[in-house]
This record gives sequence, C-alpha cells and structure tokens, in this order.
Amino acid sequence: MKGKYELRELSDEKEATLTQAVRLEWITIAFLAVTVTLVFLVLGNSQAMKAAWLEDMLSFIPPIAFLVAVRITRRKATIRHPYGYHRAVGVGHLVSALALTAMGIFLIIDSGSGLVTGEHPSIGTVVLFGNVIWLGWLMIGVMLLIAVPPVIIGHKKMKLAEDLHDKILYADADMNKADWMTAVGSAVGVAGVGIGLWWFDSAAALFISSSILWDGLRNMKGAVLDLMDERATTFDDRRPHPVAGEIQDYLRGLRWVRDAGVRVRDEGHVFQVDAFVVPKFGRTPPLRRLDEARQGCIALDWRVHDILIVPVDELPEMVESARHPERERHE
Repeated sequence: MKGKYELRELSDEKEATLTQAVRLEWITIAFLAVTVTLVFLVLGNSQAMKAAWLEDMLSFIPPIAFLVAVRITRRKATIRHPYGYHRAVGVGHLVSALALTAMGIFLIIDSGSGLVTGEHPSIGTVVLFGNVIWLGWLMIGVMLLIAVPPVIIGHKKMKLAEDLHDKILYADADMNKADWMTAVGSAVGVAGVGIGLWWFDSAAALFISSSILWDGLRNMKGAVLDLMDERATTFDDRRPHPVAGEIQDYLRGLRWVRDAGVRVRDEGHVFQVDAFVVPKFGRTPPLRRLDEARQGCIALDWRVHDILIVPVDELPEMVESARHPERERHE
C-alpha cells in the first residue's frame, strides 16, 4: 500500500544469489572434509603439515558461520528486534576472525619454538602397494593435489560476496584464494626436510601461521568496526560505500531541498540510513513529499533496507556531506 512504512526485503534476484552462495559453502564444507582427512592420513611429524591441517580445520568456521548467519537473517523483524536480524552477519564475521586470530597466535608460538630449539622433524617411510616409499612424497603429492580447487572456489565466492555485500563470505573467499600458499608452503617445507634442511619445515609452518594471524587480525578489525557502527564501507572494507553519496545527491536534487546529509550503518547485507534534509524557505514539507523522497532513496540501491528522512533547520555534525570536506579529514 502506498505510503506504508515497512522494512525492505531482499529481491528475488538477491535471494537467488544468496541461494547460490549457500550451495557453494556446502560444497566447500564437503571439500574440506576430504582435505582434512587426506592431510591427517599423511601428517607425520612435520610442523608445516600440522599447521596446514589445523588451518584446514579452521577453514570450516567461515562457511559454517555464513550458513548460520543466513538462516538467522531470514527471520522477520519483531518488536524485540525492530531492525531485523541482519547483524548476525557481523557477529559471524567476528566469530570467524577471533578463531583465526587465536589459532594464528598458537601456531606461531608452536612453530617458532621448534625453530628456536632446533627440533628436527622425522619423516619416515610407509609401505604402499607392497613398496616402501618415503612418506614425504605422499605429503607433497596430497598438498599439491588440494592446492588448486580452493583458488577456483574462492574466486567464485569473491564475486558473490560483492553482489551480496557479505563480509563473512568475503573473508572465506579470501582464505580460500590464499590456501594455495599454505599447500605449496607445506610441500616446500617437507621437501626441505628431504634434502637435509630441517629448518625448512618450521620456517614453512611459521609462514603459514603468520598468514592465518594476518587474516584473523584484518577481519577482526573490520568486524569490530562494523559492530561499533563505523560508517558503511564496501564489502572488502577498502573504502566508504558510494551509496551514501548517491542518496545525498538524490536528496539535494529535489526541488524542495536546500541541503542534505546522511549517516549510513552497515547491518550485514543491508544498510540502515538516517537522512537529514534542510527544506527551502524553512518550511516543513508535507508527508507526501517525505514519503516520495524515502521511496526514491530506497529505489537507488537494494542495500537500503531502512531509511528515515528527518527535516532539520541545519545539518547535524558527523554526516556524510561533500560540502564539509574538513570533517572527512578529521575522521
């Protein structure tokens, strides 16, 4: 009904994209189950292989967090949760980041101590089809075998993460795309042991651990800032999201608006927007115009989930406003 105020739901197109992302995460979980099993079977005493196996175990967390968050975000808004449940994406992002950070710290201490104490890893032999072979060859073969698929899966997830503005999916895709470094690093570490360079193994484990910690810290920073209501950024946290400027320009283009500024909060997949407009001649606009302005802003971008248009005498502090560049410099 025209003029009725209600929260906006995801379009059919975005729901289809979300369904595709869910399917891809289930494929990821199935692939990880196979990977973890294979790596465990050839683990041996290698620090690099241990670090790689633990990273694969950790890789279950982002897809599981994504699947749980998607299920929660589909709930309808209630009196108790009037803004809906989209913040579940931010919570899942933080949980994933904390797990990565904690494990990265643990593995750095573990692999670093082995390097300092000069611990020499032993890689024995196994009997395979009646032949005695060095276990290191199986380790290297398994790691090279599982190196390529995560890169392909991660590339597909990255596109979906951008389409859905989903930071859990982005963090997961980023990890998948970097998994080849873990696999190759482990293979190099094992090969180093094979040619007598015992420290290669601990060095490779330290490299893998540092990669895990970096992923954890970077994602934790983004997740915490989003939950603290930092202004909305793009899905990769690299720059302010352009939707704020689009809404502002649209409102300033209305005949009855003298100036406008907005505040945009990231609620997960969608944005909560507070828009402030200064009417011309100091006259309060009729409700019809305010509702038309609101519907026009919503039509600009599917991410605009909820928006309030507030007539004011002058713009409040700390709003997105191209006419106040000095504020941008002090943020």
